[in-house]
Amino acid sequence: MAEQLKLPRRIYERLLTEARAALPDECCGLLGGHGREVTELFAASNQLASPSAFEIPPQELFDIFRELRARKLELVGIYHSHPAGDNAPSRRDRSRAYYPEAAYIIVAPGDDARTSARAFRLHKDGWQELSVELTD
Repeated sequence: MAEQLKLPRRIYERLLTEARAALPDECCGLLGGHGREVTELFAASNQLASPSAFEIPPQELFDIFRELRARKLELVGIYHSHPAGDNAPSRRDRSRAYYPEAAYIIVAPGDDARTSARAFRLHKDGWQELSVELTD
């Protein structure tokens, strides 16, 4: 049975809104909560302003981690969008997956993706897809 990520519908909708607003570039940010249950979204800026890559500015990343600690939240996931094409992890996503304990959520803002948000965990032998359960 696949590991599951619980994602509130309100946060799922924000992910899609952010991904569409960032077009043609990728959006990005962090997801806080506990275990595999997301409770908060922390939007970040993409300092690369690129349609095929993202990077959160170091000070912004530091500030978000400080906020997570202050609110006694864990880093549950890191999200970004793939503006064109499928939302499967890219080679660049793998090379820059610095937080193996986190889920990596990839959002596809277009209508051609099989699902708008997919979640993955990095393992030694590649990516494992997590099932995403939308909660109320």
